[in-house]
Amino acid sequence: MKVGFIGLGTMGRNAALNVLRKGYEMVVFDVRPEALGPLVEKGARAASSPADLLDQVEVVVTMVFGPKEIEAVVRGKDGFLTTDCDGKYWIDLTTSSPQLMRDLGAEFRKRGGAAVDAPVTGSVDSAIRGDMIMFVGGEDADIERVRPVIEAMGEIRKVGRHGNGYVAKLVNNQLWKIHAAAIGEAMVTAKVAGLEPDVWWAAMKGGAADSFVMQHDVPSIFAGHYDPSFPLALCLKDLGLIAELMNETGTRSELTRATHDRFREAASRYGKDAGEMTVCKVIEDDAKVELRVAGDWIAPWEIKHPALPERAVGAVSPIAASGLSASSSSSLIRG
Repeated sequence: MKVGFIGLGTMGRNAALNVLRKGYEMVVFDVRPEALGPLVEKGARAASSPADLLDQVEVVVTMVFGPKEIEAVVRGKDGFLTTDCDGKYWIDLTTSSPQLMRDLGAEFRKRGGAAVDAPVTGSVDSAIRGDMIMFVGGEDADIERVRPVIEAMGEIRKVGRHGNGYVAKLVNNQLWKIHAAAIGEAMVTAKVAGLEPDVWWAAMKGGAADSFVMQHDVPSIFAGHYDPSFPLALCLKDLGLIAELMNETGTRSELTRATHDRFREAASRYGKDAGEMTVCKVIEDDAKVELRVAGDWIAPWEIKHPALPERAVGAVSPIAASGLSASSSSSLIRG
């Protein structure tokens, strides 16, 4: 099976490397030619467009910034629909609009292809290790056909029909972002009241307040970098999609709206390229306290792949490289 990969941002690059490690022939494409290097160096071939890539493979994986970008990949000039889709399988990892993706999937199927959605949750270290949790929607037969490719990148969690993966991803990120914003208030309150951040963190883990954010993201506050591997630009994109979904469903959204406002405030203060956890820095700065904790806090992008003795290939520091432009970064896992 020849596999194509479109979207080689922080998440996509590492996901693609894990597919390549499984021995698949790979063709890659990204709007930034310089993003192709780490994959081409490992034996992948570069395509000139999404259509050119699709012509060369049986399975294509996409992981781009959001709805506008994935629509361009499918419907745009030199997109999938401009070439032969018959017998091709499309796995999409993008965080996007469920309705748009159901429409794009239907158009791809009408042309003879099969669409599977598999948005991911976790972080860049999960992408490096290849253990991302993937919300997989689609026909069972299609999922089984491409299961080895998906499992090269992470763990399958089936969520029903095509499009449900995007719903699962959005409500997953809804809870994650609410908790990220709330943790800032809790940490600062504890600090001002006399409870040091490291003591607070040790006490909270494993209790009713625990979460992925508590376990994984608080160290980025301690380290002072606030995890730029997932910038505020992506957070705001996701929160906009979450707002659209909640408007469509007509459900109450007071907590989500307040969280969206807090992330907008963080972006206004620190810029959209600042790390996701600067949503907590807003509270930290207003209280005039510092939540730094001395220690060897390993950044998520510095995690090693289990098979590698050295630093993970492509695990470039977002602080140093600033390669996280909104047009090319994937939605993390989370996001």
